[in-house]
Amino acid sequence: MSTPHDVDQWAAGEIDAEDQRVLDRLATVYDQLDPVPPGLADRITFGITLDALHAEIAELQRSGELVGVRAEQAPAGTQTVTFTSSDLTTMVTISAGGADRVRIDGWVDPGAGIEIELRLPSESRHAIADSDGRFVFDDVPKGLAQFILRRDSGTGRRAVFTPSIEL
Repeated sequence: MSTPHDVDQWAAGEIDAEDQRVLDRLATVYDQLDPVPPGLADRITFGITLDALHAEIAELQRSGELVGVRAEQAPAGTQTVTFTSSDLTTMVTISAGGADRVRIDGWVDPGAGIEIELRLPSESRHAIADSDGRFVFDDVPKGLAQFILRRDSGTGRRAVFTPSIEL
């Protein structure tokens, strides 16, 4: 029987070929029984930035078909998403713009003059909300995206980050 001292010596030893073989087999079992979801590492890397540590995170409120459209149903390929934070509400409508492109029409309340950054894996785009809080991003590639809303720096309010969504 091993004593605690023996276990400490064993645990402090180098990983040898047999240990590595056991660890590789264990990793294979986990990969088969509980694999990492596709794109998880990319979503984590995309979502974590130094700015995000000092920002407010908006909450995803609703996702689905367009609400209040007069037609029987929303145009095919259209999705509406609403985010809320302590003092901002942002709604974006994502419309198909081609096989791999979308158009984003958005409204932020209260929104006049708020800067909206659309973060994509390969680029960032910027818009300023008009007097009605409206903004548009046209010809956007499909994929992972996140919105960052910044108010005039003189307000002393933190930026608001939305959760990442798939366009």
